Amino acid sequence: MAEASHSTAPKPDDGRSVIDMSKMNEGQRAALQVTEAARESHDDISFVAHLFMGRFRPEKLHPLTEVASPEKERADKFLAELAAFLTTHVDADEIDRTGEIPDVVMTGLARFGAYGIKVPQAYGGLGFSQTTYCRACTLIASHCMNTFAHISVHQSVGVAQPLVLFGTDEQKKRFLPRVAGGELSAFALTEPGVGSDPARMQTKAVADGDNFLITGDKLWCSNGTRAGLFIVAAQTPPKMVDGKPRTQITTFVVEANSPGIETVHRCQFMGLHALYNGVMRFTNVRVPKANIVGGEGRGLKVALSTLNAGRLSIPASSLGMAKKSLAIAREWGGERIQWGVPIGKHAAVADKIRRIAAHAFAMEAMLIATSRIVDRDKKADIRLEASMCKMWGTEKAWMCLDDVMQIRGGRGYENVQSLKARGEKPHPVERMMRDNRVATIFEGSSEIMRLFIMREALDPHLKIAGIALNSERPWGERIRSAFKAAGFYLTWYPAQWLPRGGAPAGMHPHLAAHLNRVAALSRRLARTLFHQMVKFGPKLEKRQVLLGRLADIGADLFAISASCVYAQKLIKEGEAEAKVLTLVDDFAAQAQTRIDQNFYGVGHNADQHGYDLTQEIVAGQHTWLERGIA
Repeated sequence: MAEASHSTAPKPDDGRSVIDMSKMNEGQRAALQVTEAARESHDDISFVAHLFMGRFRPEKLHPLTEVASPEKERADKFLAELAAFLTTHVDADEIDRTGEIPDVVMTGLARFGAYGIKVPQAYGGLGFSQTTYCRACTLIASHCMNTFAHISVHQSVGVAQPLVLFGTDEQKKRFLPRVAGGELSAFALTEPGVGSDPARMQTKAVADGDNFLITGDKLWCSNGTRAGLFIVAAQTPPKMVDGKPRTQITTFVVEANSPGIETVHRCQFMGLHALYNGVMRFTNVRVPKANIVGGEGRGLKVALSTLNAGRLSIPASSLGMAKKSLAIAREWGGERIQWGVPIGKHAAVADKIRRIAAHAFAMEAMLIATSRIVDRDKKADIRLEASMCKMWGTEKAWMCLDDVMQIRGGRGYENVQSLKARGEKPHPVERMMRDNRVATIFEGSSEIMRLFIMREALDPHLKIAGIALNSERPWGERIRSAFKAAGFYLTWYPAQWLPRGGAPAGMHPHLAAHLNRVAALSRRLARTLFHQMVKFGPKLEKRQVLLGRLADIGADLFAISASCVYAQKLIKEGEAEAKVLTLVDDFAAQAQTRIDQNFYGVGHNADQHGYDLTQEIVAGQHTWLERGIA
């Protein structure tokens, strides 16, 4: 039976939501309406989106090409200069101790263009690709996470990225040369009472002639205490949709020296001590309408698109941590002698070193594969790939850090000042852990990433059957939709049981075998997701732990696929075939174990019992457990 293509799936007949909101309260409904209205829509869905539908599309990733030679020459020179500058002028431990990045460091970074790596050359930037930018982020983070955060916030989510994506020509000419030259920018979205729920945003922008007046507080505004420019998201007057007012969010470029802006508090954290992060207060701040980015009411779309593209800098930093962890573990595993042999010879330690190496390889593969998609097509749909890189990469980097901490033992827990004072090599494992714990939280926590991934994974099914299940739609529409959906699933579902290969032509036979297994597992993933849709119906969205297992399966399948494609590239470029294949085999074996556990967990779990227990705990019914603490 031929496999149904994405293009044959029926689509909603209008712009109304296909999600049933009839059982939601007003707060839930408002939040979902705002978020759904801001979602990107792509006809050509991505590699991972196809995976969740049981379609293996390796051509979305393969072949994995290198950046064009003219850029590569410039990029290699820039990265070599950057590495030399970091090792010579950036004292990561002093920055950690003082909580300040010296002016001489900022001036030096600006001198060779580090504040405008992706800004087009026409606007004073270096004009490098996403791939080169991620290489730079990996390099900086491996040396100093404070400097990485400073640089990354500025151009991944600060003024540069949204203007490159959505800015007018006039806005680009006015602002991009400034940020490329080193004038810091910040992104002001989060509020004291608003995290991932934009409908509750309290910052308001009120029209006043040719201007808007912005009033409100923004929390955790990184770079905010030293920024010259802000991207600020605020509520603008609501618009009527289906006879009801709908929240509108608009983003503005705001000059930091505008009257009415004040730093209320500089936040201090467990790590990233030099993060210039603060609570920023805006009181009737006058901003010209010409400074609106992307159009009035499109602010959440601007913010989400900016985060999708900018989100890759976080897994790039995680890759830097994983590689650094590997270097430390390799060195210590050979130097430290216990019971007559190097500790790397002991199986318990060897297992950790092997885990760090295999996952560092897969992290790099995922990051490069996704970056190359962006470089080929700036408008490509990378929502799922970027979210998986961020979620999976940050969690696996934390695993690597935890492993190297255990391998180093007390020396890992001891800070660099103490190690130096005792005459030991000051590997900064303690600082690395403090600085990187936040990576699984900011720019989308792992929990939010899993929900986002599964919302996107369910989207093709919602477009096919959502209207039929939506009690808010007229019965006539629902019946017509049900017939169309039945026609689609009668073809699609049987195809998910048919064996088919998946590897592209020209792949190394060893790698092709891995990809064929991914193709089969993607069909099992698609079947499993469909079965859960049938079992739970609209209530599936509440089964967040179950959906998380499916998101994790998809992420591991993406990781295996990217690893194979990356390995093919390395072998073609002359890397030792046996060494590359060994890494792929080892990673695939570890990932397969997790995949098997997650598939089993879909049908065999204590999720509901655990949820019920948690509600009792939150309600105060088990405070007896807390007896005995101070």
